[in-house]
Amino acid sequence: MVFLSKGKTTYHFNAMDEKKEKSTKKKMILAHLRNFVSIEPMTALIEYGCYALAHKIRDILNDCYCIMSEMVSITSRITGNTVHFNNYILR
Repeated sequence: MVFLSKGKTTYHFNAMDEKKEKSTKKKMILAHLRNFVSIEPMTALIEYGCYALAHKIRDILNDCYCIMSEMVSITSRITGNTVHFNNYILR
């Protein structure tokens, strides 16, 4: 358990809170895959605040779900360079 103080406000963080948040994001990603079949990193970031989608996918794979990854290449609207990312598909 960690206590942080800032001025008159005291913040209380518990290690279990972090674990709950991780499992919640994992559950949200899994629910998204069940509803929409696929997810990409930008969707995970915007919709669920998940910066580490590959890590969550690995956790879901460890729970014996079958997920395929598909490399997607697009041209960036800003730089004009080719951008690569994985699209994860629930099978």
